[in-house]
Amino acid sequence: MDLKKFEVWFVTGSQHLYGEETLKQVAEHSKTIAKALDSAPQIPVKIVFKPTVKTPDEIYNICMEANSSKDCIGIIAWMHTFSPAKMWIGGLKALQKPLVHLHTQFNRDIPWSDIDMDFMNLNQSAHGDREFGFIMTRMRLNRKVITGHWQDNEVIESLNAWARSAAGWHDWQGARFVRFGDNMRQVAVTEGDKVEAELKFGYSVNTYGIGDLVKVIGEVSDASIDRLVKEYDESYTLADSLRKGKAQHASLREAARIELGLRAFLENGGFKGFTDTFEDLHGMTQLPGIAAQRLMGSGYGFAGEGDWKTSALVRAMKVMGHGLPGGNSFMEDYTYHFNPDNNLVLGAHMLEICESIAEGKPSCEIHPLGIGGKADPVRLVFNSPGGPAINASIIDMGNRFRMLVNEVIAVPPIQGLPKLPVARVLWKPYPDMKTGCTAWILAGGAHHTCYSQNLTAEHLQDFADMAGIEFALIGKKTDLYQFRNELRWNEAYYQINR
Repeated sequence: MDLKKFEVWFVTGSQHLYGEETLKQVAEHSKTIAKALDSAPQIPVKIVFKPTVKTPDEIYNICMEANSSKDCIGIIAWMHTFSPAKMWIGGLKALQKPLVHLHTQFNRDIPWSDIDMDFMNLNQSAHGDREFGFIMTRMRLNRKVITGHWQDNEVIESLNAWARSAAGWHDWQGARFVRFGDNMRQVAVTEGDKVEAELKFGYSVNTYGIGDLVKVIGEVSDASIDRLVKEYDESYTLADSLRKGKAQHASLREAARIELGLRAFLENGGFKGFTDTFEDLHGMTQLPGIAAQRLMGSGYGFAGEGDWKTSALVRAMKVMGHGLPGGNSFMEDYTYHFNPDNNLVLGAHMLEICESIAEGKPSCEIHPLGIGGKADPVRLVFNSPGGPAINASIIDMGNRFRMLVNEVIAVPPIQGLPKLPVARVLWKPYPDMKTGCTAWILAGGAHHTCYSQNLTAEHLQDFADMAGIEFALIGKKTDLYQFRNELRWNEAYYQINR
């Protein structure tokens, strides 16, 4: 991934009322701000200055140009002076890219001894942005508003979060995700309306028979398997039984064959993620454990049991978090530690947790799996480090999609887990175990999530706003009484908003 190939356009609003000299100053100030933001190390994309817009036609044209640009992922709008907002209606109606309203001004301080009416006419953001804000609120447009001086670190960090969310949203447009087989039988939460998802999110999900994948796996050459097995040996602590000449070396080679076949299938089809189910892997000798882990490590989305919504979310969050310390992975709340002095959640899955969230060097092991009816699968085993994190889930509520996020704090294992040969994470949900888990259940949160070490609730809220879907947060200040009311209010709002 290269987020620097993406552009966010810096668009300044004004009008002809103030004369050419003022408009020249407006342009110079806008160039200065755009250049500073573009050079800010926190912001992962290009910030591109665009000429000041002063008429309805100029506004409409820049919005249409943004829509058609393959590199533009959104617009930063700022009203340096007063820009009559009726001029913006046509452009904003046409705009299809995310929008952030930067409520700032060029000068940080009031020049007390020198301020005059010329200065006031030039620096009118305080009420120019209010005019702009009104028309977007009147039009019921989703956007982010960031308030503060453009050199403030908080402002830059908020723009960073929004730009990353815009990159993830842009990546979804036209994306393709593949399902090998159907959903796990009789499971409810992994189901969903794929047609509505394509309308709402911009990505498509289609099913391919497992035989199509098995055919590609069968065409993998021995030479490429040799190279990948060597990479396994160099990258991980390889279990002795998997080494060349040992009893289970053939299983390691088969795992490598599956990874290479999956990777080729995804690359050839232009897919950005996939899902499978252990109930439908006819023709494969083992479940794709290490294959799914490493493909996620390469940036692909993945989720188990046919859960295409989570697979797509994993991909989006990997794009959003690209270049930041830490990783993003498919996750599942597996079991609880209800010790009253130390409540914990153990997160894991049968096999498929991404190596990007590992602490230290993973070990490559092979163990029996009491589900799926296949040969013993190869997988990476590791612990995940402590620190702040989030769990995020998208669920289909029937009349809308809901984004649910729980802020958590990961902790190191309090004891060893010698008989649990899977990748795993321990965390404490905010605001506490009982409130956090109860709120998740009340909101209908899925058992599958994307676990992120490098994104925050702000990233996901911005993303949900871009998608126009409900966002519910379980965080440090969550109160169950208020949270239940919020869910009820959301139900009414989205029913009316349809």
